[in-house]
Amino acid sequence: MKSVLKVGNICSIDDVNKIRNVVSQNEGVVACYINKESKIVEIIYDNYLLKLDDIIEAIESLGYFVQ
Repeated sequence: MKSVLKVGNICSIDDVNKIRNVVSQNEGVVACYINKESKIVEIIYDNYLLKLDDIIEAIESLGYFVQ
């Protein structure tokens, strides 16, 4: 499954790396692409192993907000 999230407070490459790391730690994530300029996070994952809410919760636990 592919999901596209808008993460409002991505400002630097450090933010991109933090989000990529926390998303990648979830079992079932196949790919994660982050565009810093448009603040878009695209995630391809196996929805049998992982729910979108779990991904959003992981990103928000770092202090980012998902719109």
